[in-house]
Amino acid sequence: MSPGFSKKSPSRLAGRLRVLPRAIANRFLHLRPRERPAAARRILIAHHLLAGDVLMLTPLLAKLRERHGDAEIVLAARRAVAPLYSGNPYGVRAQVYEPREAATLDAFFDGPGFDLAYVPGDNRYSWLAAAAGARWIVAFDGDRPAAKNWPVDELRPFPSAPAAWSDMAAQLAEGPPPRAYRPSDWPAPDHAPFDMPAGRYAVLHVEASTPVKYWNDAGWLFLAETLQKNGIQPVWSAGPGGAELLRRVDPASRFPALGHKLDLAQLWHLVAGAALLVCPDTSLMHIGRLTGTPTVALFGPSSPQLYGAGEFWREMPFRALQIADLPGRDRQRLFKREIAWHQQSVQAMDAGAVARAALDCARHAV
Repeated sequence: MSPGFSKKSPSRLAGRLRVLPRAIANRFLHLRPRERPAAARRILIAHHLLAGDVLMLTPLLAKLRERHGDAEIVLAARRAVAPLYSGNPYGVRAQVYEPREAATLDAFFDGPGFDLAYVPGDNRYSWLAAAAGARWIVAFDGDRPAAKNWPVDELRPFPSAPAAWSDMAAQLAEGPPPRAYRPSDWPAPDHAPFDMPAGRYAVLHVEASTPVKYWNDAGWLFLAETLQKNGIQPVWSAGPGGAELLRRVDPASRFPALGHKLDLAQLWHLVAGAALLVCPDTSLMHIGRLTGTPTVALFGPSSPQLYGAGEFWREMPFRALQIADLPGRDRQRLFKREIAWHQQSVQAMDAGAVARAALDCARHAV
């Protein structure tokens, strides 16, 4: 075996060879008609979304708990994301699912099956739900190719009116929207100890999933200087590989850098203790809403309407600023579905505007 080959990620094939036969047997080899269960004792949310998109499913979790008070609710989650759910928010249990690790399927297959399954995002995971013995599967319409939808019992349309993705996800389940979020709804996750910053501090998270979401280095440094002058210690943050980016933003290391050394559960606690969070549209923005931390989010190609607070997080201290005229800002697709109403706002933004919004958000936090 060559060194290059040995470093490749495991294949999805082993998992697919376990999922497909079970799904076909459960869905297509029984002659009896499928009916929606009158009562749901076990509910599965089947997906493999990134951290931020998973956290935006919180309104769906809240709504399912309100409608099914005694049900066991299982949320499939990436290994890195699952620790955020260690406190079982809304009584939900996160179950690790990695398509490239076939052994993670055991926990889904060993149980008695599920009465209901919801598939937000990519409908290919309706096959996972079927293999896990779901009796009734609900997903959004419009995914392609059609084979993704074959196991689905109920296809619901995307909303025709503008809405945040978090509120849209909740519409997979029947009934009125859940009550507005409160930070007490999400118990603090377990985490490994780390040295928390002392005093009043702000987390400045400079990294995002793509460079087109980045703000300019000079703007970040100006913001950090302004916050320090106003009695708020700036603390740099980035992803695990973000050390070089942080050195570029602050080459003299004038301010402490911590976030790139932490996992998601530790970042949750770092953000929870902060007086302010400033970041691009990234997973930390959603953690800021969960912790109730005053947050200023810098939107470039992504939409504040689609990924902002929406109705569910309307009571959280959150400001969205739009960066104008960046590549990709006219895209109108969500999980490969067309979003006709997804229009980007154009709001010129400079370092002074961000600093003023940050100070105001921290000052007027609820």
